[in-house]
Amino acid sequence: MSVETIALRPGHTISRVIRGGWQLAGDHGPVDRAQAIRDMEAFVDAGLFTFDCADIYTGVEEMIGDFIADLRARRGTSVADRVCVHTKLVPDLTRLGDLRPDEVTAIVDRSLQRLKIDQLDLVQFFWWDLTIGNAVEALDVLKDLRKEGKIKNLGTTNWDRQAMQPFVDAGFDIASAQVQYSVLDRRPANGLSDWAAQNDLMLICYGTLAGGFITEKWLGEPDPGFQFENRSLIKYRLIIEEFGPWDRFQDLLRALKSVGDKHGVSLSAVATRWVLDQPQVAAGIVGARYARHLPQTLQTFAFALDAEDHATLNAVLDQADGPKGDVYSLERDRSGRHGRIMKYNLNTNPNDAVHGANG
Repeated sequence: MSVETIALRPGHTISRVIRGGWQLAGDHGPVDRAQAIRDMEAFVDAGLFTFDCADIYTGVEEMIGDFIADLRARRGTSVADRVCVHTKLVPDLTRLGDLRPDEVTAIVDRSLQRLKIDQLDLVQFFWWDLTIGNAVEALDVLKDLRKEGKIKNLGTTNWDRQAMQPFVDAGFDIASAQVQYSVLDRRPANGLSDWAAQNDLMLICYGTLAGGFITEKWLGEPDPGFQFENRSLIKYRLIIEEFGPWDRFQDLLRALKSVGDKHGVSLSAVATRWVLDQPQVAAGIVGARYARHLPQTLQTFAFALDAEDHATLNAVLDQADGPKGDVYSLERDRSGRHGRIMKYNLNTNPNDAVHGANG
């Protein structure tokens, strides 16, 4: 068994499972910072050398930066340089109308400083509301920063093809689009995957395990409702509601478990494998505070789904009510139940940030 890799662009190879950083941001329960940093080395040594973070995930860029610096000091530059870091650039909603290019540069410089590296492998940019300001003009500076060598490649997050087309037309070389994609949420298949293939970009998928809902932990459990202190769980419980009743979600977990039992792997490994097998998918992001679930994550690369497996899963997926529409269409409605739980202004006071655009 070996961890699969893929090239987003020449010289930019990533592991097909990316270690997510959102759960380290502090809104998912207490985090043992020292242990989390130590555990990052286990992921790299196992072949999961790509890390996802964001400018608005409190303290996460700094944690990864401390890890890289420590790794460089103990094991040398060649080992530290194996670590591939994808971050995000998410300007505040309140600043979209007057955001200056120098402020965009400052955000990039801040990420470089936090991560203690000379070049960001991937900057995934986002604009909360494209009807406010001029996103193409404001973010055009990212092309210059790429030419300067501060950024290796550019990507987007939580945009469908309609949002990305103006950037492609303006000459942005977009290597990837980070979107929510799982057995529960198949909205990228509603046109985005085909558009991505036509425009030479790949999908990086978060929500692969729906914040931990798609694990054995929830198999056979009663409906918990929506009362969670953790907003990540609220977010994905809403996605389950779009998929169908809780009983249908349990049917899906049982189907995943059946396939997993056949191959001797966890149901979460089956769910991750399903995502990786979808057209134009480069990688799936699996959130982890620590390394204790790493062996289970690595099971993703130990088997292949066959026609019988897909038939088992499709028997449930074909009954799904949704989610319907384009990527992020539900979440984009700030007055709707998906949009109301988001935080939109986390760059103004980054020390207060928890999370915003992704999960």
